[in-house]
Amino acid sequence: MNKILSYVRRCVEDYRMIAPGDRVAVGVSGGKDSLVLLTALARLREFYPVPFTVEAYTLDMGHVDGGEGMDFTAVADYCRALDVPYTLLPSEIHHIIFDLRKEKNPCSMCAKMRRGALHNAMAERGVKKIALGHHFDDAVETFFLSLFYEGRISCFQPVTYLDRTGITQIRPLLYCGEGLIRNAAGRNGLPVVHNPCPADGYTKRQEVKELIERLGKEYPGLKSRVFGAMQHLPLSEWAPVEHRRVPLSDEED
Repeated sequence: MNKILSYVRRCVEDYRMIAPGDRVAVGVSGGKDSLVLLTALARLREFYPVPFTVEAYTLDMGHVDGGEGMDFTAVADYCRALDVPYTLLPSEIHHIIFDLRKEKNPCSMCAKMRRGALHNAMAERGVKKIALGHHFDDAVETFFLSLFYEGRISCFQPVTYLDRTGITQIRPLLYCGEGLIRNAAGRNGLPVVHNPCPADGYTKRQEVKELIERLGKEYPGLKSRVFGAMQHLPLSEWAPVEHRRVPLSDEED
């Protein structure tokens, strides 16, 4: 986890993600990415020269396939161990998308509904900054998705200010590869919750992920070069304060 923490601090500093006195909400889905992010920020909070606080929010998607829904008890216990306030937000998003609307391509609507629910909860509590678990591989995949399916060079930003809500989104895991995150979650025994989404593994993102993996075998270092190109173009808001080496996505902790 020390390597993760080092990369997170570097990313936070490169993009000036945290200001003095920030209350940083972490959207904790129960997946490995959000739990590693939560752990890193909770640890960074203890020694970072810029004082900030961390709180966790989990959006319960509702009952799945007639079951009782996901169990976040272990996540709540873990937040207590980290001394991080935890809020579980109930919703019926799964029911609306899959049962009522029967969406064939649910990811976009699901993301919008989840984002809206989280932002409403933050607004009610006066929180203006949220950390999201998008990492190095997510950024490269999003770049290719935009290029292949939208015909444009684009990606989400490391820091995004949403003027309609006054909320700022930050992505402190951008220098951390998925392999590094997966290993850190396993070695530290993080309470990962299985994702029961019916669309999991059957998306355009998954197709692009598999394509990049195949290309990476033929062109080693492909993802790092693409990421570096995104910083040097630069895409909107992607130029960091200082260009530094970005870890390969298959580095291990």
